[in-house]
Amino acid sequence: MNVGLAAGSVLAVALVLGAVWFSTTGTSSILEGDDDPDAVSSPGESIEFTVDEGESVSAIADRLEEAGIIESALRFRVLATFTNRGEAIRSGEYDLLAGSTANSVLTVLTTAPDENVIELTIPEGWRIEEMADRVAELGIATREEFIAAASRLDYDFDFVAALPEGTTNLEGYLFPDTYNIAVGASAETVVLLMLQNFDRRVTDEIRAGFEAQGLTLHEGVTLASIVEREAVISEERPTIAGVFLNRLEAGDILGADPTVQYILGGVPESVAAFGYWKVGLTRDDIQIAISPYNTYLNGGLPPGPIAAPGLSALEAVAFAPETDFYFFYACGEDGEHEFNVNQADHDAAQAACLGG
Repeated sequence: MNVGLAAGSVLAVALVLGAVWFSTTGTSSILEGDDDPDAVSSPGESIEFTVDEGESVSAIADRLEEAGIIESALRFRVLATFTNRGEAIRSGEYDLLAGSTANSVLTVLTTAPDENVIELTIPEGWRIEEMADRVAELGIATREEFIAAASRLDYDFDFVAALPEGTTNLEGYLFPDTYNIAVGASAETVVLLMLQNFDRRVTDEIRAGFEAQGLTLHEGVTLASIVEREAVISEERPTIAGVFLNRLEAGDILGADPTVQYILGGVPESVAAFGYWKVGLTRDDIQIAISPYNTYLNGGLPPGPIAAPGLSALEAVAFAPETDFYFFYACGEDGEHEFNVNQADHDAAQAACLGG
């Protein structure tokens, strides 16, 4: 066999497949890729990453995926190739965030530092307080200023004007992404940029998808925020969304841990002890957390989102497939769920996981 010819053929096929993927996925989808938090690291965790002089794009992509900074090395390679930014990657040391999009990481690796610009990265699944902490950490604005700006409901967007009565902040609508913030920008400017991004990224197709599911935009974003926090493995998001839609249709409780975590994340003592998202909820946690956000004690959706859903979580809800599954249960440390149709199988799955 002619090894050189075979290798060339493989490369050509790979480029053709990449071109097909790029053309069918669409420029905006690739450029605005919604890579999901990888199980290797916690979403938002800062990770030191070094790009060596002369290192190939393929090697960089593989190491980024292994570190849990991006979900897909393939997406990164294709994006770098078809936007002609692969050769512009700069060697050096970087502080990157786990669960970043391929596009945001590529932007960091190809952009020279600008002393007049502060890069703000907001991962999927963060609540307003976490965003405020990051904004304060970077010196953009104080925590209090950001929370105040995110609590204003007078921004000129149709979806803000349509928020239900009783809404107190913009939870769920501050789109997770990487933003270049000019030094000296106000907290209101940061919030405005995030709302503009939400308005652009949540397309007419997604909004129509919510409507087809029998959901308003606010209900769709609310459910997507729960799916965002429930799913560790991105491929499970549509199925999880389908389970929740089945429960909503039946008028049942959602029974979603993240909604209880959201309540506890507003209690300073709990945050000090367990962070904003307490892992390992107890029965006492569920019973004590008296709130309309507690989906164990209240049927249907909570009053509003519990975090900022990313694009894939929004799409999972808008385009959720029909499913017979009504239960799911996570067993083990990888976050993978077992899905079941009936209570008996669900109970058996829990018992097996607990060694019963």
